[in-house]
Amino acid sequence: MVKFWSKFIAVFLAVVVADQLIKQIFLNGFRWEGEFFSLILTYNTGVAFSMFSFLGEHLKAVQIALLGLLFVYLLYDKKLLKAHWVAFALLLGGGVSNVIDRFFHPGVVDYVFWHKWFEFAVFNFADVMINLAVAIIFLQILFDYIKEKR
Repeated sequence: MVKFWSKFIAVFLAVVVADQLIKQIFLNGFRWEGEFFSLILTYNTGVAFSMFSFLGEHLKAVQIALLGLLFVYLLYDKKLLKAHWVAFALLLGGGVSNVIDRFFHPGVVDYVFWHKWFEFAVFNFADVMINLAVAIIFLQILFDYIKEKR
């Protein structure tokens, strides 16, 4: 069990540390304008697409509660955690890193802005890890379902 938690914590911390280091580059003034996308510093006071920004400072508490509830549930449902441990480590790492931003900055530090053909929300590495986690869980469930049907 120690080996399992060591791997889980390693992936979790890798996401948090990588995300915070990348964000520090933008906080120190890095900026790049491109034809398809730009790398620019912005602060998101909400969640995806700035939703729930009206919650202001309360959003921190909501996110901490949701991340905490997810973690407690995963401790309870060990089968789910073991089946998708990499994805949940990525998801929790990204979520925790974004919450850390809310304590030290005016909002979540975002920097990738797609603007060719359409304007997309500005996002960061943690957001990518959260979305990757959801995709991994979805694909694992889909492949398990297909495997069962055979």
